Amino acid sequence: MLLQIRDGSVSAGSKQVLTHFDFEIRGNEKIAVVGRNGAGKTTFLRLLSGELRLDRDDKRDGPGLQTSRRITVGMLGQQVFEDGERTVEEELLRGCPGGDGFERERFEYERQYHVLFTGFGFHLKDKKRRLKEFSGGEQTRIGLIGLLLQKPDLLLLDEPTNHLDMEMTEWLEEYLQQYEHAVVMVSHDRFFLDRTAKTVWELEEGKAIRYPGNYSEYRREKRKRMAIEQKAWEQQQKEIARLQEVIRRFQHKPTKASFVRAKKKQIERMEQAKPPSRQEPGLIMGNITPKMAGGRLVFEAEHLKLGYDRTILELSLRIRRGQKIGILGANGAGKSTFLKTVAGILPALGGKMSLGHHVTAGYFDQNSANIHSEKSVLEHFTEHFPVLTQKEARKILGSYLFGGREAAKRVNDLSGGERARLVLAELLQAGHNFLILDEPTNHMDIPAKETLESAFRAYEGTILFVSHDRYFIRQVAESILIFEDGRAYYHPFGYEHYLERIKKYRQGAGKDRKVLTPEEGKEGREISCRMSAEDQALIASLRSVPRGERHRLREASEEEIYEDWRMKPAREKMVKAGEEYEERVRQARELLRQWQESEEFWREAGDEDGLREERRNGGRQGGEALELKTKQGAEKEGVHPDREEDGGKEPNQGICRKGMEVYERALTEAEDAWREWHERCLEWYGQSLE
Repeated sequence: MLLQIRDGSVSAGSKQVLTHFDFEIRGNEKIAVVGRNGAGKTTFLRLLSGELRLDRDDKRDGPGLQTSRRITVGMLGQQVFEDGERTVEEELLRGCPGGDGFERERFEYERQYHVLFTGFGFHLKDKKRRLKEFSGGEQTRIGLIGLLLQKPDLLLLDEPTNHLDMEMTEWLEEYLQQYEHAVVMVSHDRFFLDRTAKTVWELEEGKAIRYPGNYSEYRREKRKRMAIEQKAWEQQQKEIARLQEVIRRFQHKPTKASFVRAKKKQIERMEQAKPPSRQEPGLIMGNITPKMAGGRLVFEAEHLKLGYDRTILELSLRIRRGQKIGILGANGAGKSTFLKTVAGILPALGGKMSLGHHVTAGYFDQNSANIHSEKSVLEHFTEHFPVLTQKEARKILGSYLFGGREAAKRVNDLSGGERARLVLAELLQAGHNFLILDEPTNHMDIPAKETLESAFRAYEGTILFVSHDRYFIRQVAESILIFEDGRAYYHPFGYEHYLERIKKYRQGAGKDRKVLTPEEGKEGREISCRMSAEDQALIASLRSVPRGERHRLREASEEEIYEDWRMKPAREKMVKAGEEYEERVRQARELLRQWQESEEFWREAGDEDGLREERRNGGRQGGEALELKTKQGAEKEGVHPDREEDGGKEPNQGICRKGMEVYERALTEAEDAWREWHERCLEWYGQSLE
């Protein structure tokens, strides 16, 4: 046990944040601390760092905070360097071991410094720049590098991914997975927590509750616990109602006075138990249906050129009704430019594009949240939708976390994330059938993100969106569009499957690549194009799910829907069948190459006329030429095919014919493997809807 807290309480100023809570770090655990805004997450990290101490409590049942040994603690905060005139190299090499006898340690420290510095997106020339020349976000990254170089026994991270792009975040995830000491982290990046945390501690109502597993496992276990607590509470309330009825019946009978007093005390004891925690938000039941469905083809582009002064991206694509597409790409790849062009805000530099028949688009970006009003949230919402009654408007706002007091807040008093949530609620209520969203979850806490995830999954229209929140992408996007090197690549099976394909490709290639592209040669292009076409046809055929089935699916919990969608057994069969298909194609192409090489062999023997004649005459005349050539070639090798001791066989006769037969058979096997893969895909999707 590295660190342990028993019956501790901690305050921030005059406010007590955590009361009589327990906490522990077991060995080199990777721990995520989660909770609502204001639950005390940052205060808790300050306690672990030694900046705060436990409140004095003479009645404490335990030793308070204790460690198994003397440990070093490092915490990442808002970085402010003491001397801005120092260079980065001078600052980061301050902890480098010096003196004689430390050559190996110094070499390892400098190697780690180089790996971390480049891993966080800096260039080698930046080492000589002064600290004051870097932005606040860059200074935070430099501070994180210095912290990781120290390798403390306990590493405390408060929102470590705030100033990292997706590639840097993935790099940090891999680094922390291999980090040999304990880590306690607070982050709104749920995908980051999924990839790094092995234990989750939730701060709730002044207590700390431990859940084994990563963030997704914590969500499942918490819902189970809340369901059990809710059921126990309801049973208790039924028992209280029964006892109250008994008291009412006998309270006026003197002979039952002691009996009535006993029942009243029994109720008092039962009422001391606390009701269960309020239900988690984020599950919108039923469907959100646009005012009209619109045409089957929502958007079409042909050689569309995007950019401001110069073309940064060219693409051709079709978006069909009901698709939910997430866009990935590096900063500057053209993601926001593409959304603005689709929405009609920015003109295209070339090519053609068009919206489908009866398609009404709704657009959201960060500027959309700049709303100002002295009216309350409820008044502002009903002003936009006057046909709604007060009760209906309150119900809708409540589903977006604007219930009770929140609905009475002035719009001007809302935070940036709350304003964005209100605008998105209005966008969904407006009945558009095509939503174009640029970073819809920026500046939102986790409950707000989960609410929007639920809403977008319930939405029956088409969504095209950009987001850096990988967990949000995984939950909402059914397919992925990747922007890279001025081109767009389509992946039809969602974000998690896309990541698995990248991982598989990296392992097979033995080198690190940002994204899996189809430009690894002609064969890779052909397979990619064929799979994309088949995948799109498959998904289109699966969209005709009966409305009753869709409604039943929406009634399941968020995690059940996600688990059903994944359907691991069927998915494993599908992936295996896909691998079998790719292997068959590879074998067929290898046989084709060998066959072509054999033709080159015949040509080298100088009998090309015989080859052409053999193909025209079905092998009669050409066959004789082949036989003659075979003998000549064999004799050159010292083999006499007419001699019995040489087996009486012609080593190369029929190589073309036999090679072609084997090649055609391999193609047939590849087609069989393809059909098997297609059936496994149908099985996977079909089982997720049962």
